Amino acid sequence: MTASSDCISSQSSLTRLAPLEAVLFDIDGTLSDSDPLHYHAFREMLLEIGFNGGAPITEEFFIETVAGKHNDDIALALFPDDLPRGLKFVEDKEAMFRKLAAEQLKPLNGLDKVRKWIENRGLKRAAVTNAPRENAELMISVLGLSDFFEAVIIGGECEHAKPHPDPYLKGLEALKASKDHTFVFEDSFSGIKAGVAAGMPVIGLATRNPENLLMEAKPAFLIKDYDDAKLWAALEELDKASSTLSV
Repeated sequence: MTASSDCISSQSSLTRLAPLEAVLFDIDGTLSDSDPLHYHAFREMLLEIGFNGGAPITEEFFIETVAGKHNDDIALALFPDDLPRGLKFVEDKEAMFRKLAAEQLKPLNGLDKVRKWIENRGLKRAAVTNAPRENAELMISVLGLSDFFEAVIIGGECEHAKPHPDPYLKGLEALKASKDHTFVFEDSFSGIKAGVAAGMPVIGLATRNPENLLMEAKPAFLIKDYDDAKLWAALEELDKASSTLSV
């Protein structure tokens, strides 16, 4: 597919949402490139306990086993024979992550620009994440978005976390928004899968995860960050479609 035809398909995939009502955001890897902090915490703490024969975990292992997944599933994957130990490990790891995040977390490129675009149109917005609530609220606060989000939905507080659609459906319910007039920003395979399963187009952020893996989850299109021209071409077309409807 050429760049121009990719751009056209990106635009048309959002125009059906006109008039746009709401935007839902994942947090980790979507609002901030936080995966390196998670990877560092996992790698150092697993090294301390001699996991994997004392060899440090690779980024590939991190992406396959950890990225975007709920902590219960991570605990089971890391400690299949001792779930209580796994749950305690991921709890301690999250505490280490919060220390790192408080000092090092930065917004993804262009986040402020897309935030203003959303605010200027009076759109509803919620954060929907598999992160523990303590992590989610810290990250949102550090990024200066505490007053931006109207709701924060935690996968572990739903019947099923991502990749199930429950968290995104709960997000729509919290905002009293329709899936037919809402889209999602996500960066992981499980997150994109959850948004698509909830019936919404998902704009995938290729922050860290391989593009071919993300495409398997069927996003509307992928962007590098919020400065990506592909995103703004699609939003411009959506604005035009919404204006036509209001005339």
